[in-house]
Amino acid sequence: MKAVYPGSFDPLTNGHLDIIKRAARLFDPLIVAVLGNSAKNTLFSVEERIELLKEATKDIRKIEITTFDGLLVDFMHNNKAEIAIRGMRALSDFDYEFQMALTNKGLYDRMETVFLVSKGEYTYISSSLVKEITQLGGDVSNMAPENVVKALWKKLKN
Repeated sequence: MKAVYPGSFDPLTNGHLDIIKRAARLFDPLIVAVLGNSAKNTLFSVEERIELLKEATKDIRKIEITTFDGLLVDFMHNNKAEIAIRGMRALSDFDYEFQMALTNKGLYDRMETVFLVSKGEYTYISSSLVKEITQLGGDVSNMAPENVVKALWKKLKN
């Protein structure tokens, strides 16, 4: 069954990578869909995020990496996918993710949302935190893949 793991991935974290690995064991294929039209002011371009994802996931089978703009339900319908993967770090994520799941279900009845709970060591990690720590000169090597850490240093320390 085809599933989609959508996100901005700005930048990819070890938490994201863990969800990708675990979802790839459950679904074939897993489409990792990078949001292109995010209202967020992203650090990395869509192309850079896709390249960072491809490098970090090169050993994971059964995944496709692409980009999308607009509504997730439209992307899923156009790609004949019915499962959306969402990672949950903490109880605080639940309200937002629950509302999104119900909204998406209302827009695309065939869509189901599968929540994967983050491993304990990743519950505090967010892309925003990784960027902020890097900007302040901190070590994020335990929070993001090596290629992402290098790209962050290059981007933020120039």
